[in-house]
Amino acid sequence: MNYEVENHEPSLLPEGEWELVWADEFDGTELDRSTWDYRMSMMGKQWPAWTDKGVHLDGESNCVFTLMLDENGKPVSSQLQTGYNYMDQPTEKTTFGKSLLQWPIGKLKKSMFTHGYGYYECRCRLQQKPGWWSAFWVQSPIIGASLDPAVSGVEIDIMESFKPGNIVKHNIITGGYGLDTVKARVGGMDLDETVFHRFGLLWDETGYTFYVDGIEDGKVTEHLTAIPEFILISTEVKGYRKNEEREPCEEAYDAVGDTFVVDYVRVFDKK
Repeated sequence: MNYEVENHEPSLLPEGEWELVWADEFDGTELDRSTWDYRMSMMGKQWPAWTDKGVHLDGESNCVFTLMLDENGKPVSSQLQTGYNYMDQPTEKTTFGKSLLQWPIGKLKKSMFTHGYGYYECRCRLQQKPGWWSAFWVQSPIIGASLDPAVSGVEIDIMESFKPGNIVKHNIITGGYGLDTVKARVGGMDLDETVFHRFGLLWDETGYTFYVDGIEDGKVTEHLTAIPEFILISTEVKGYRKNEEREPCEEAYDAVGDTFVVDYVRVFDKK
């Protein structure tokens, strides 16, 4: 079914009665920093692939991510998030009372927006050149804090494109990102990267159903959770995760100036 939004492209929703509970249409020329923050760190370390200067609103209701060069001449790009993972912030030297003990978690931050069951949708145009990737996903603030996804949540990868025009399998991850990682995957396809597409997630008590342009593209019924999670729309330059030196891949230099464009992000609840 279509959900009409005045002066904006409609949503393509699953059957049923829905109400909009959260959205960013990216109107105007300034990113709403009360809604979005830049992700700059991962797993307790500042991440060299990311910048807080790679996003702008174009004045035509689009959020534009650009692959750019940093002050050292290396390709970088941006990740935006509506919340925070408790393991991300770098640690600072601490003590417990007078004991020389180091708490191995950085300063916690309060998320701006988290949500559980519902329908999540992003309309976007994929990157046009290789060397970086784009994604629309949700993550638990405490993923990996236990072995039970019902308690500590999951990562839900609604859309990931590691090369222009290709959407990899939609991914559910639980157990964190180490020895206890567990995954389930479904769907995936090739698309025309030169036009906008809608990527959706129906998350309910039966599992995670994925949609591309309003058509179902698979369902995962494992690793069920209902705890509130935060939204990410993100890009990353390839190479930084592949070597100890944290260097970008050569293709990324050729893609400098390429863009990933997001028209809107919306969240609906069933009435």
